Amino acid sequence: MSGKRALVTGAGSGIGRAAAHALAGAGASVVLLGRTAEELEEVLAEIGGEANGHRCAVADVSDEKEMIAAYASIAGQWDSLDAVVANAGINGVWAPLDQLEVDEWDQTLAVNLRGTFLTVKLALPLLKKNGGSVIVVSSVNGNRIFSNSGATAYSCSKAAQVAFTKMTALELAKDHIRVNVICPGAITTNIDDSTERRDMEALHLPVEFPAGDVPLTQGKPGVADDVADVILFLASAQSGHVSGTEIYVDGAQSLLQG
Repeated sequence: MSGKRALVTGAGSGIGRAAAHALAGAGASVVLLGRTAEELEEVLAEIGGEANGHRCAVADVSDEKEMIAAYASIAGQWDSLDAVVANAGINGVWAPLDQLEVDEWDQTLAVNLRGTFLTVKLALPLLKKNGGSVIVVSSVNGNRIFSNSGATAYSCSKAAQVAFTKMTALELAKDHIRVNVICPGAITTNIDDSTERRDMEALHLPVEFPAGDVPLTQGKPGVADDVADVILFLASAQSGHVSGTEIYVDGAQSLLQG
């Protein structure tokens, strides 16, 4: 990735943070985009700061005006992008369907799906200059796992991200832009901090996995670097003929739990 330019949303923590480290470590210049300036500045310092070509952009991915301003700032410094990682997302509210409020549904879809749409749409003028790679971070939920009752809004947003990936992969192929999606399983991050669970006890089916539900690691969740490694592969020329594909990074969890 030496000499390449990448954008990572949700770069202040978790998978986004790990992706920024992986891309910077491979030689890319990285724009860190997120809502919390303090977190972004921490990551910026960790990967070498502006002196090494990295930048921060503070924006809410669901806010069109903020995202337009962020991309205008990027375009003022760079004339192209080689990779875009649409990672920002929330778990939102997990609750029985009859208790899920409309504004709670809207907020989850706004960040996870509208945010992906804005991230990719607004990147196109920069991506079309030389071609490039888009990596969408979805989830096993809504794609292989449907037993997480109460996660309806989240799962629908994540399933839609996979459809978005396949549609745009075909549309953007003529522009030499590859679009792929990663579906992580249980990964140790702080996304649970954005999760509200209400009245979930009666929803779940009585299914137990005594040895844990992640077969590859005997029940232990993966780590953000497991996902970041795949992001780096998809951003690089090593995946030059891969587009429109979902990759599950879950230690076979979704095959057991789905």
